[in-house]
Amino acid sequence: MIDLKTFRQESQSDFPTNKKLKDRLRRLKPKDLDVRFAENHEEVFQEIDCLDCANCCKTTSPIFLQTDIDRIAKVFRMKPSQFIDEYLQRDEEGDFVLRSSPCPFLGVDNKCLVYEDRPKACREYPHTNRKNMAGILNLSLKNTLICPAVHKIFRQIEKEYRK
Repeated sequence: MIDLKTFRQESQSDFPTNKKLKDRLRRLKPKDLDVRFAENHEEVFQEIDCLDCANCCKTTSPIFLQTDIDRIAKVFRMKPSQFIDEYLQRDEEGDFVLRSSPCPFLGVDNKCLVYEDRPKACREYPHTNRKNMAGILNLSLKNTLICPAVHKIFRQIEKEYRK
């Protein structure tokens, strides 16, 4: 199991360094940045199991697209409007997000109760193996405080920079 208290302290302590790294990464060619993140993503997720952590599910909410709402509402045999009323609210940008955390669909074993039907944002999290990392560097920096894998990816890239 991942010690989330220790992770929280380490990630906050490393945040200023990670912020500087993010600014340096902006200077890379977008393709090179994508490759660097993808390689580190593969390596880190050989070691880290999301079920040992689930901090993302415990502390943040994904954005729910209408297709996500329709799909999950069907799982619960609810109308989409009922699902929205029971579980979601609009954030500052007008997107649907969960009313509360931890996620109401997170089981005690850290497994997702709607895993096969989970939102697109959950399927893609932590977004470190996608194209156009340059466009989400700010989000990735924030995710260093939420996801131990993203934190570790930043640490590894930082080490590469020091060589």
